[in-house]
Amino acid sequence: MGRKKVTKRHGILRETFPAVFIVELSHEENAVERVSYSYTDVLTNSIVLDFD
Repeated sequence: MGRKKVTKRHGILRETFPAVFIVELSHEENAVERVSYSYTDVLTNSIVLDFD
C-alpha cells in the first residue's frame, strides 16, 4: 500500500489483545474475513477508526 492511500472497510471489533485487536470484516465488501491492527497503528494515525 502506498502513502496516502485510503481504503474503507466496515467490520465489527471481535477480539482485543495487549498489542493488537481483530476486526471481522463485512463479507459483501471484502475478500478477507478478518484483519488485525496494532494500537500503534491508531496512535500514529496509520489507521483511522470511525464508530457508528
